[in-house]
Parts: sequence; C-alpha cells; structure tokens
Amino acid sequence: AIPADSGTVTVEGILFRKDSRTIKNDRRLATLLLTDKKTSICVKMFVMPQKWEDIDTHLKEGDFVRIRGEAQWDTYENVLVIMGSDIEKGLLIKRSDTCERKRVELHAHTKMSQMDGLNEIKDMVRIHGEWGFPAMAITDHGVVQAFPEAAKEAEKFPDMKIIYGMEGYVFNDRDCINEDGSINYKKNPTNHIILLAQNKTGLKNLYKLVSLSHTEYFYKRPRLPKSVLAAHRDGIIIGSACEAGEVFEAVLRGKSDTELRRIASFYDYLEIMPLANNHFLLDNGTVRSEESLRNLNRRIVQLGEELGKPVVATGDVHFLDPEDEIFRHILLATKQMPDADRPLPLYLRTTDEMMEEFSYLGPEKAHEVVIDNPNRIVDWCETLRPVPHNLFAPKIENSVEDLKSLVYGKLHRLYGEN
Repeated sequence: AIPADSGTVTVEGILFRKDSRTIKNDRRLATLLLTDKKTSICVKMFVMPQKWEDIDTHLKEGDFVRIRGEAQWDTYENVLVIMGSDIEKGLLIKRSDTCERKRVELHAHTKMSQMDGLNEIKDMVRIHGEWGFPAMAITDHGVVQAFPEAAKEAEKFPDMKIIYGMEGYVFNDRDCINEDGSINYKKNPTNHIILLAQNKTGLKNLYKLVSLSHTEYFYKRPRLPKSVLAAHRDGIIIGSACEAGEVFEAVLRGKSDTELRRIASFYDYLEIMPLANNHFLLDNGTVRSEESLRNLNRRIVQLGEELGKPVVATGDVHFLDPEDEIFRHILLATKQMPDADRPLPLYLRTTDEMMEEFSYLGPEKAHEVVIDNPNRIVDWCETLRPVPHNLFAPKIENSVEDLKSLVYGKLHRLYGEN
C-alpha cells in the first residue's frame, strides 16, 4: 500500500482501463487504472487534448506501463490516487516454459467444473500451445461439456493433442448392501478418479459413464459404482486422482502394503501432486511436517515401482496463473466453504516449476514423474474428435421406394392416372 504522504512515487502494472473528460480551459482529465493482479490504483493526469490523443493512441488496455507521479488523497473519489507526470510503456513479461522437453498436465479443470474451475478453454489451449506442450488433458468434475470448444480451439495448434477425460466420483458398491439384502447406493462416500479416453471405444464408454452417473446413480453429485466403471473401462486409462482419491487416502491412513497394492492395482497410473495441494493436512494436524507430505508422495512412487505402474506428477489445475487464485477464493466463498480463504495455488506450472517442486525425489526420478511418464501416457492415447465431422442420419430400409410410393400414390388419387 502507498501512504498518502509518500510524495513522488513510481508505480507499474497492467493498464486495464483508460478514460478522459474535458474540464475548463480546454484541458482534459485523463484517468488510467493499473493493476499488478494483486491490487489496483488510479492514476490521474491533467493534459491538453493533443497529449490525451497521444496517450490514447499509444497505450492500449493490457499494456504494461510505468508511471511516476505524486501520491495524493483524492477528496472527490475518496481514495488514494497518483497524479501522474511521466509515463513509460514497458514490455509485459509473461510466464513461459523454457525446458527443451516439456511436461504434460494430465489433471486440469475448465470453467465447466461448476463453481470450482476458472480456466477459459480458449486460454488453456492457447497457453499450452504457446508453451510448446505436446498435449493437454481436460478432466472436469463429472462432466464433458468442454470437449467441443477445446477441439475447435486446438485447430489453431495442430501439433498439440487434446486428451479428453473427466474427474469422476466413484464408490465401492460391494459395500452398499444393507442387512436385509437391499442395495443403498447413497450409503457409501465417493473417491475422486481420473478417466482418460484412450481411443474411440474409450470415448464412447466415457460418454456412457457420464450418462449413467447423472441418470442412475446421481446423489448430490454424478456418482459411479466401481463395478459399473470396471464394466465400461475398455479404452479408458484410469488415474488415481488427488488426495480425495482412494490410493492417496489409503497411504495417508497407513494401510498395509498388501492392501495398498490391492487398491492401487485397479489403476493404470498413479498421481502425486505439489506439497501446496495437500498443505491443508499439515494445517489441520493430520500430518506433522512438510517432510511427512513428501513421504506420502514417496510411498506412492514406491508403490508404482512395486506394481510396474507409471507415477505422474499432476497439478490439479483450476486456474492458469498464480495471481488468479483470488478469484477461486471468491467462488468458494459463495459456496460458504469454511476454508475459502486458505491458500491453494492450483495454477498451471511450467516444466521448470514442476521439476523444482519434485526435486526431493532426485533429478532422475523427478524427470521420470514430471516429464517421461506423462508423455508416455499421452503416447497411449489416440488423436480423437469428441464429436464427428458430419451428421449421421438414420438409414431406414426401403425408404426411397416408400417415399416414392407415398408421393405418387397421393398424386394419382388427386389427379388420376395421367
């Protein structure tokens, strides 16, 4: 914050609004609003019309600017403003991925993850393309509405593959039988699970599972019995998801090695996530230290080695940039979540950022989980279209002959044989 008695200050940020109005003596009052994506400030300048025209021509919304001026309390606006004297247009430095070989994010949410994800689909596709990522996955909560727009946007980046998936809610239906033999599907809690379509069969099965979860087993959210998932898993690659997945939960609860291997054997790959994603376990006293969080991930890595299953580092991405986190806090607050303000940096990490995050595994293993294994899973997946190019009208036997008979039959009845 800038105190009102700061005197001459220099501020910099992104211009997000500009305006002016004519005052006395033909001068104009220019108003520029700047943000550093954490806070915003108003800059005012008294300028001649030619100067305003110069500012309006050369400065566009979204430009990075540096402004020097006097900090003052504006009694009209009742807010601190900067009375600007000098403006310099700068270069906006964006995050980029500088690694030669890129990672792939296999766990990401768009705004179609209702009241949870913030990512605009076009922005997700664009930043993946600009960073040179070979692929991107979409895994919204229980739904697949993002697929058509993602396919359309991906046409701008022909070298990038879209992995079509979903984060589902699965429950063990074998534990849903009541004492009288009846079945209560609402009885058991759910675990998160990641489903990725590997081929056309998998995409068809994914759509079928989405339908079943909403029509047959919906209770507060679209749920899937594990037996139903198992019956339709052909062509689907299954990942263990986040801390709400049953693999992480079993490791956290200290299940036996035999039990851990039994649970993990259901999955095609296992996920580990940045420490910040699970820091709430330290905050609420479930674990004692950050080293304990590292050990949970180490155990999942070990489990993958024991079972011969790839372990991948994922970010559970809900927004693109770190500073966007505040918007998710607002979303969670509208849902009256008690921990809506808890820091949770679920942003899209670059390859360098992810390699640094998992450096405690050692350089070789970090490279494996961050880069090698996610790319390996991408290679398992075919290039798919979520909806076909053409329309497919139903084929009705003898339809041409029947139509001709109907038309000419009517004609003959109305006008005779000729």
